[in-house]
Amino acid sequence: MRNVISLVLGGGRGTRLYPLTKFRSKPAVPLAGKYRLIDIPLSNCINSGLNRMYVLTQFMSVSLHRHIRQTYRFDHFSGGFVELLAAQQTTNDENKDWYQGTADAVRKNLRYLQQPGIDYVLILSGDQLYRMDYREMIKTHQESRADVTIAGIPVDREAAKGFGVMRINDEGRVQGFLEKPQTHQEMDIVKMSPSWIDGRGIPSKGRDLIASMGIYLFNRDMLVDALEKTDYRDFGKEIFPAVVRSKRCMLHLFDGYWEDIGTIKAFYEANLSLAGTHPPFDLSAAVAPIYSRPRFLPPTLFDGATIKRSLIADGCQIGQGAVIENSVIGLRTIIGEGVTIRNSVIMGADMFDTDDQKKRHAAAGRPQLGIGDRSYIEGAIIDKNVQIGRGVRIVNEQGVEDRGEHEPCIIRDGIPCVVKDGVIPDNYRL
Repeated sequence: MRNVISLVLGGGRGTRLYPLTKFRSKPAVPLAGKYRLIDIPLSNCINSGLNRMYVLTQFMSVSLHRHIRQTYRFDHFSGGFVELLAAQQTTNDENKDWYQGTADAVRKNLRYLQQPGIDYVLILSGDQLYRMDYREMIKTHQESRADVTIAGIPVDREAAKGFGVMRINDEGRVQGFLEKPQTHQEMDIVKMSPSWIDGRGIPSKGRDLIASMGIYLFNRDMLVDALEKTDYRDFGKEIFPAVVRSKRCMLHLFDGYWEDIGTIKAFYEANLSLAGTHPPFDLSAAVAPIYSRPRFLPPTLFDGATIKRSLIADGCQIGQGAVIENSVIGLRTIIGEGVTIRNSVIMGADMFDTDDQKKRHAAAGRPQLGIGDRSYIEGAIIDKNVQIGRGVRIVNEQGVEDRGEHEPCIIRDGIPCVVKDGVIPDNYRL
């Protein structure tokens, strides 16, 4: 697989994931207590034997760069690497602007793809949760003599409203593409026969549409040619529809768990699904593990707590009488006595407070790092390094959809979110 280069697109400003992207890029957003979103595509690449990877980003990339540098190291003999390609202005006339879209980001880094010995370029997203063996996609691409192959997944008509949908012929060639169809009349243009899906070993289960997963495998020379001869800025909206018309574009059909984590609601629901009794995505799979930064943390300490259907990361301290249900508790989370946490994502902290820092917090009348005694949190996302006081109640009881912009606790998609480094005083009520 040394002739394959993988490009992970870090995305734009991540406005739909705000406030989680207030201080970090989308791929650096924490996931499941101890991972980051970028760990998913990079782990899929490693498990597929692809160890030459570039991550393209331009917004808030410091924490992402640190995570990649501390996590993904290869020996001198494998030739593997994970390199971060942040947008930069150069003396070249064509590189005086920042990335203007996913295709433009690749265009500005073509020199990395034009090295000798590269035949294929795999384009991946940095904000999806799934497990895929890309070798199977490469096999589909080679056997079908494709110029470009796109991964697709069967979806029902309600789900199709949020994706690009493809029309496929009997040999698996993509013949049409419709971006986010909203009516049944539009969907009928690109619908597939359920028997066609069933005939490829995937139960249709009422699904008659094939959605693009935003995962592309290009012949390197074809991709370079397409980017050099056009000014297209986006893969999904411009490059892909164009190659459908002019090139041999084939489908790689996939039917595993796949979630596009592009919004606060999607992020929240995906995390909580991992804490269930039978999670749709198995983090403990032995065959294809998810990798992340190794940390030297103490075991989590429990003191008379009641915990049900939850993920608890390393280094936590959970006080006496605490109740945690259907939640994700991230690294180094400090939870006081009598705290109740339900249906929530607590991201934890990047550090432990020293004794001197605790004294300074107390002298300034600020809460300690973590969640104070007798606080109640339900249906919320608590970002890293927060200081939540005693007797705090964070519950969206009024069902507000969106509220606040510069407050330490805002509401997005109906979900209360305490921003990173936020300070919530004693007895605060949402």
